[in-house]
Amino acid sequence: MYSSGMLNKRVEILNRTQAEDGDFGLDSGGVQWEKTAEDWAAVDFVKGIRAMREGALDAYGVVLVRMRYTDKVNKRSRIVYDGETYVILPETFHADFQNNTLQFNAQILVNPE
Repeated sequence: MYSSGMLNKRVEILNRTQAEDGDFGLDSGGVQWEKTAEDWAAVDFVKGIRAMREGALDAYGVVLVRMRYTDKVNKRSRIVYDGETYVILPETFHADFQNNTLQFNAQILVNPE
């Protein structure tokens, strides 16, 4: 379990909305992201041996997020933290229902949609 002192960062959770018809048919209107929740989390930058193993340059924009379980977050969600948008790295997404926790790595988006 995470103590309330660990969950000291506020994050927004973004999920895709239903595709809208554009001038050229379904999906041509573009992908839209909508804020579906806001929650407390522990956000830490990946550092140390793990950062070296993943490649120093790539690891600069990667954060480790730990939070209480919510069905609003999934492998396709995006996280907004400290004014930056991050995409969840699906292979790191771990939901532990028994302990009511979520943990995943997220990488910063340089040009968010």
